[in-house]
Amino acid sequence: MFTPDPIPRRSAPPASSTPLGDYLSRAGHGVDSGYAVLPRSLAESMPLPWQQHMRHLLAEFHQAFGHLQWPVYRVVPSRYERLVDLDDDQLAEVGCTVEVGDSGELEYRMRDGRRIDNPETQQVLVSCLDPIPRRQPDGRPPAPGAPPPPAW
Repeated sequence: MFTPDPIPRRSAPPASSTPLGDYLSRAGHGVDSGYAVLPRSLAESMPLPWQQHMRHLLAEFHQAFGHLQWPVYRVVPSRYERLVDLDDDQLAEVGCTVEVGDSGELEYRMRDGRRIDNPETQQVLVSCLDPIPRRQPDGRPPAPGAPPPPAW
């Protein structure tokens, strides 16, 4: 028989047509507007069922896009720093120079000579030591919560 009670409706927002894009837009770790980077050591330290599922997903992904010419990617751990907090090597890395101007104030310039206005508010991306633990010398993935190995 039919019930006189109304059919309960879902109280959640409607399903997205771009669930991965939505998630990556909110995720901060290893994600920018063009790429999502997973530290291999962390992925390999996940439980075996997770690794099997991820392996299947990556195999499908590579099967779908294996026909493209893939470059070799070089991933460099980086962080945002204020321009005025950089040392000479970091300034060179981001393509800037600093010199004392005619007024006696420091002037920050791009390689092409353009002056950078308000350098104290400018944030730039500079390389840093990788805080993610690497695989252990015996080949095992890092233990969860393990400190990073020394940077020699």
